[in-house]
Amino acid sequence: MTDSPGMIDLHSHTFASDGELVPAEQARRAEVQGVEVLGVTDHADASNVEDCVERVESAKQTASIRLLSGVEVTHVPPERIASVVERAREAGADIVVAHGETPVEPVAEGTNRAAIEAGVDVLGHPGRIKPEDAELAAELGVRLEITARGGHSLANGHVARVAKEAGAKLVVDTDAHHPRDFITRDRAVEIARLAGLSEERAVEVVDENPRELLDEKGLL
Repeated sequence: MTDSPGMIDLHSHTFASDGELVPAEQARRAEVQGVEVLGVTDHADASNVEDCVERVESAKQTASIRLLSGVEVTHVPPERIASVVERAREAGADIVVAHGETPVEPVAEGTNRAAIEAGVDVLGHPGRIKPEDAELAAELGVRLEITARGGHSLANGHVARVAKEAGAKLVVDTDAHHPRDFITRDRAVEIARLAGLSEERAVEVVDENPRELLDEKGLL
């Protein structure tokens, strides 16, 4: 095992949406893979956004590692994304992720742009990201996600290339729904390398970029 910092995974799901585990087991499953900080970001729209945040705030009492309360704004029409993001912030969310335009789900065109304009923290698996949207993400400090999740990961190479050209920052997350989805830090670096990043850049994306984000938000 390499001597390396613990992983920060900003994107995961519990049984409260389409995952399998309660937050305490989610935390433990992540912990044994070397995760130190875990974002719990169940799928949210206008019907449940506050409930998602409040549930994780309660779950922090029994978790074995640090949890971040959050949401993944999912399949919300682009023109309504900003209102859901605002409600998540008002509810006290530590982290706000948006479900980006992926090649394996019928996410509405314009979702990537609307989520970036709304100021989400992470644009999850944005496989159809356009160069001009990546440039806006760079300007606004929105992180673009390289994902470990099957299907969504088909476009990791495109996301990495467009982010590099635009100067946008990347993070690697699992988007974990099942116990087997959690990965080690070294596996995260490998996934970033397979997306086309150099070893040095992959280490930066896994080790430094999520910490920088949480530091900017006053969460470290």
